[in-house]
Amino acid sequence: MIQYQGVSKVFGSGPSSIVAVDNVTFNIEDGNLVTFLGPSGCGKTTLLRLTNRLIALSSGQILIDGKDVMSWDEVKLRQSIGYAIQEIGLFPNKTIYGNIAIVPRLLGWNEKRISDRVDELLNMLRLDPGVFRDRYPVELSGGQQQRIGVARCLAADPDLLLMDEPFGAIDPVNREEIQDEFIKVQAKLKKSIAFVTHDIYEAVKMGDRIAIFDEGRLVQFDTPEVILMKPANKYIEDFVGTDRTLKGLSLLSVRETMNQDHANVVEGRIKSAEAMNVLKEKGLSHLNVIEEGKPIGYVTTATLESDNIEVKKLIEPYPLCIAETDNLRDALSNMLMHDIQKIPVINENGYLTGTISYDDIHRRIVNLYSDHRITK
Repeated sequence: MIQYQGVSKVFGSGPSSIVAVDNVTFNIEDGNLVTFLGPSGCGKTTLLRLTNRLIALSSGQILIDGKDVMSWDEVKLRQSIGYAIQEIGLFPNKTIYGNIAIVPRLLGWNEKRISDRVDELLNMLRLDPGVFRDRYPVELSGGQQQRIGVARCLAADPDLLLMDEPFGAIDPVNREEIQDEFIKVQAKLKKSIAFVTHDIYEAVKMGDRIAIFDEGRLVQFDTPEVILMKPANKYIEDFVGTDRTLKGLSLLSVRETMNQDHANVVEGRIKSAEAMNVLKEKGLSHLNVIEEGKPIGYVTTATLESDNIEVKKLIEPYPLCIAETDNLRDALSNMLMHDIQKIPVINENGYLTGTISYDDIHRRIVNLYSDHRITK
């Protein structure tokens, strides 16, 4: 756990002094990723640097697992904490292997252990060790370099990571991919992470909790759901934006919202006449057709032409299917993009598990706003 207790940082003295961090108190629980959010100059990066003593506290305490950081040897403190920054900071004269191995070597790891760790991290971040470990940073794309920066941050297997806009310099496509990969890694490793960002979408997507700052003060500290649905004041409302409901959709999964009723599902081998009867009896607009449990298309009254033809020969292909693990923002975006109101939902093995519609998403939003458990 990281505990910030009345933490303040003042630069300079007298009338010209600047209060960068002002009496900040909150905790980062073990295994949680907390995003530090706010405009430039609000104190979030300063607080990060106070944590590993790159700059000195003016007052207050920062405790890591109950131990005041001021009682640590500075070098040992920094070696025990993973650190990643927006500029990545890879050494251009070292190979990818050499860059990742820096801290483990400082800690006295043997080369076999270092080699195994480098390969483990590269595989985890979907970079083939056989292809990348002997390359130099200049030979990598920006997105690949950023992954190496994350790998170096994780190299010595620290319990605590400090990440200062680590994906900020990456183009939007690669940035989203790296975010997704890091979320998967964090789900496995459960590190305690302080993550600085100025991007509300990134803060909502990445954070277990969000700390929002203004002029050095902590304004609100809570879960993404509460901050979006119950902002503490006008400043938070303005900061998260009038589209905060749409941002909130990225927190909600398709799995938790989808309709699992299989009343409109038929096997591809049944005959068209039987399928037509199902449509009429149940008053349905269409039927989802599956084969070996996987969706292959759909049929309507217009496509069911003959009594003796298997339904699978008459199907219309789906514009798309969506995964259970996708979020409602992506689901809604796909509905609008493809002009469809209901999408089949599949699991990781491609089997049909339900459908999701505009109505399903609308109901979820209404329920979330009216949920009495979400309070200020």
